[in-house]
Amino acid sequence: MIETNNSISEVWLAGGCFWGVQAFLSRLPGVIHTEVGYANGNTENPTYEDVCRRSTGHAETVYVKYDKTKISMEKLLDYFFRIIDPTLLNRQGNDIGPQYRTGIYYKNPEDREIIDSYINSKQELYKGKILTEVLPLDNFYKAEDYHQEYLDKNPQGYCHIDLSILNDIGKE
Repeated sequence: MIETNNSISEVWLAGGCFWGVQAFLSRLPGVIHTEVGYANGNTENPTYEDVCRRSTGHAETVYVKYDKTKISMEKLLDYFFRIIDPTLLNRQGNDIGPQYRTGIYYKNPEDREIIDSYINSKQELYKGKILTEVLPLDNFYKAEDYHQEYLDKNPQGYCHIDLSILNDIGKE
């Protein structure tokens, strides 16, 4: 994806079931676009069923395109860390398996320093070690259409995230 606007950036965030992560992140001021998919696995074009069989190595992930003049990477990560438990390995909420691991994936090498600095600054807030993986994005495959904006289409659908956190955004 080529962008000519220097204020536009992107990051891929894995935080358990991607339905709730997308519902949350897509509502943040400065987020331009989100898309759910499967990241950093070892199989090309995996299906949801493939990923659920735990044989592809992919994480359920949300692609986030955002405007850096409206939300910084640090602020985006701050919101992301409100909806995950970064000390859990291969699980979030009731979802268990490597596809539900937490991860921050990037393409721009300069983002690595920002991400590492953020995580280092937050470690003391947690009793356990932060296990969220931070890696360059190797691959991302868009999930099936029925997964895109799932909770908008199915408001009573399963979500491990307390979306009421969104009510406090803007009051900070």
